[in-house]
Amino acid sequence: MVTLNKPTQIEEPNKRHRASGKSLSIIIKAFKKSIVLILFVLLWELAPQLDFVDKTFLPPFSEVILAWWDLFITGEIWRHFEASILRSLFGFALALVIAIPLGLLIGWYPLARELLTPILELFRNTAALALLPVFILLLGIGEVSKISIVLYACTWPVLLNTISAVKNVDPLLIKSARSMNISSFKLFYKVILPASVPTIFTGIRMAGTGAILVLIAAEMIGAKAGLGYFITYSQYNFLIAEMYAGIITIALLGLLINYGLSGAERYFSRWKQ
Repeated sequence: MVTLNKPTQIEEPNKRHRASGKSLSIIIKAFKKSIVLILFVLLWELAPQLDFVDKTFLPPFSEVILAWWDLFITGEIWRHFEASILRSLFGFALALVIAIPLGLLIGWYPLARELLTPILELFRNTAALALLPVFILLLGIGEVSKISIVLYACTWPVLLNTISAVKNVDPLLIKSARSMNISSFKLFYKVILPASVPTIFTGIRMAGTGAILVLIAAEMIGAKAGLGYFITYSQYNFLIAEMYAGIITIALLGLLINYGLSGAERYFSRWKQ
């Protein structure tokens, strides 16, 4: 009986030791990933307080966070955040609905690619912000113009990456599938589409970043709500801490979208594991 209990008594401390070692490894890894960000925040906090920069134009990080918290408590920052996220998500979703099927069609059918390549090359090299005055003239300064400019900006990276993904599917996969006498629909659904997912998601992530940048610029020109409007309003009224709070909120919004799209990419690409 004594000899049977000894391994159990020895194993329990070993398990605790391995668990604590694993937790310490995770903490060290997280610290390494965050060290540059931590140094950036410290520099932001200390530079104004040590008079390396003027506090009037760059308040310490702690003051910006306090201003952000006050805006959060009153609901002011949430109102602008909600307006921006709804516009960007709506335009982004419309771009996916249009660009992915069109890209699959153009990439799969050579005739469609030959006919549409000239017009695609023309518009892909035209920056969305360069067309912003046109969107405002045609659609006004309301919600339609803002959603439309996001739609335009998001369409091109998704469309072009989808076309490239379909064109560059490994020919051996297609030949192997055709040798099994499967239908064209099954070939497309079972082979072409799964193989194209990683490249398509590259375009989707680029579009997610572009959606925020273009929308913020559009809101700075003509809007009554939104993070772009809030930053411009704060600047004009010399609410500098609040202005930086709005900029931090945009950064958080970008991180939120990026992590969401990364999770979706892992889900749809799980076959690779």
